Amino acid sequence: MALARRIRRAHVEALSAWHVTPSQSRALRVISLDEDGVRPSVLAEQLRIAPRSATDVVDTLEERGWVRRAPDPTDRRATTLSLTDSGRELVAAIDDVRRRASEEVLDVLSDAQSRTLHEILSVVVGEDQ
Repeated sequence: MALARRIRRAHVEALSAWHVTPSQSRALRVISLDEDGVRPSVLAEQLRIAPRSATDVVDTLEERGWVRRAPDPTDRRATTLSLTDSGRELVAAIDDVRRRASEEVLDVLSDAQSRTLHEILSVVVGEDQ
């Protein structure tokens, strides 16, 4: 848990350069996973937050030009959310920051220790190696 907190702190510090909160970062990540667009209700479910809270997050992301709302092609009463070009660039930058923050924290490990940590985490998480 201490390691996760340390990585999370490094990530939050890096996000501050864009004035992006962790919840906004997670929302951008969820929206980026579906090129056809994500309904706000699905975003709320994925983030485990109330639909009204998801609306507030999306409003901010839209105001900053990172997300756009569009009519859902399958249901004219609904909307979908998708990333703008600027939003895609931001998600790529956030991914890079997250990777670098993790690497910096774990850089103290030798190659053998890194492999061992990966093997242990793969077993604990339940992923095949």
